[in-house]
Amino acid sequence: MSAQAFAAVAGDPVAVEIRNVSKAYDSGGPLALDNVSLSIGRGEFFSLLGPSGCGKTTLLRIIGGFEPLTSGQVLIDGADAGSAPPYLRSTNMIFQHLALFPHMNVFENIAFGLRRKNVPEIELRERVRKALALVQLDEYGSRMADQLSGGQKQRVAMARAMVNEPSVLLLDEPLAALDLQLRIQMQDELRRLHKSSGRTFIYVTHDQGEAMSMSNRIGVMRAGKLEQIGTPEEIYNQPRTRFVAAFVGHTNLLDGVVSRIVSDRHVEVDCKGTIVEAVSPSLLKLQQAVTVALRYERLKVSREPMNGLRAVVVERTYLGQAVRLEVLVDNGPGLTADVQDIPAAAAFAKGDRVSLAFDASAAVALPE
Repeated sequence: MSAQAFAAVAGDPVAVEIRNVSKAYDSGGPLALDNVSLSIGRGEFFSLLGPSGCGKTTLLRIIGGFEPLTSGQVLIDGADAGSAPPYLRSTNMIFQHLALFPHMNVFENIAFGLRRKNVPEIELRERVRKALALVQLDEYGSRMADQLSGGQKQRVAMARAMVNEPSVLLLDEPLAALDLQLRIQMQDELRRLHKSSGRTFIYVTHDQGEAMSMSNRIGVMRAGKLEQIGTPEEIYNQPRTRFVAAFVGHTNLLDGVVSRIVSDRHVEVDCKGTIVEAVSPSLLKLQQAVTVALRYERLKVSREPMNGLRAVVVERTYLGQAVRLEVLVDNGPGLTADVQDIPAAAAFAKGDRVSLAFDASAAVALPE
């Protein structure tokens, strides 16, 4: 297949389309990917989020041509990638282990791929210059790779990938090895690079904070399947499964059964004697087993009586941006609340009697 086959289809808003992709490493064994389908828009920052072993890196490697698929299709810029090798795809990958050449300076590290493609020297130098400017390392071309800081090495890896002018940039947990402060700085750098380049980014991470802060949309994966695709707001506030609710953010999970259907979108759930009103993203039936997901920060705690639950504080933890209270509901479940009003939270102590309340829109009833 020729490189020309991967020219972008004019006006096509889709950069990458995955159609019913499955991957099996062992015949008869569990699938690493199980009938995965999704479309990623041109210019989108799309993150694949999930725990280790969920299949997110396998899917990224299949898109990049580093891993053959067992069944299904991968379309890049509207063309079927088939079994095309990585160098014939309009993609480039940044790996977790950057693999810079220590014996080469920054310029030659970035130019390496262009030299292998026999790009004319004048064009090569101009493209490397632009790539260095893009990652704000204009003055570092002559610096040896092993003389760079961790953040600078990360930028060189980005420049090396971008210099080939890929339609799609694939990023496999590139910040995982960095310390917290540098990771936050590089998240800002990736957002800036994405905006300035206008290219499609597909980002693999197990860190929900990274995915939430950088992405236009997120695909949450579990055991080779996509559990949910949505914006960060949708994933956080409208989880579709118990796994998504538990994996993204801090969430109280209460098991119960539907005791009353208030409307198509609201139900009451009997959580072992404690009645909770919740929204329901799907149609539920009376006596159906469900899980109620309630974010820590959506649970209101007060010393004053409220139309809610009575409880006792069993643990108090200062988190800096909030105070975490673990409470035990009278004749009911244990719950956790993050009180972000620090002065108000200072009044609560272990053993205090409190009232709990939350808006019905804050609790989500999920079918099991």
